[in-house]
Amino acid sequence: MKTQWYLLAGVLFTIVVAIFAVLNVAPVEVNYLFGTAEWPLVLVILFSTLMGIVIAGSIGIYQVVMVKRRLQQKHAEASVETPVSSEPVTDKESAVETVGERRRSR
Repeated sequence: MKTQWYLLAGVLFTIVVAIFAVLNVAPVEVNYLFGTAEWPLVLVILFSTLMGIVIAGSIGIYQVVMVKRRLQQKHAEASVETPVSSEPVTDKESAVETVGERRRSR
């Protein structure tokens, strides 16, 4: 459901930006470090929006990669600290019952 809200918000944002850009078609002067150029405002708006999306997406992807890396490191540390025993569990309290075993015991 959360993904659907994100998709809906993205579509609404796209529609608003497109309408705003189409209404602003007058040429504007854009100053670069090395000179100036005259561009339609619609292209400046769309390019700025696109760059914002790319930058925000890159930061989001970087954060996801870092979280996954930390999770893998913690998982590796946990597996080194507590080795898995190949002996069967005989303690009744720590044994894990399956659904079928629970049904049969009733």
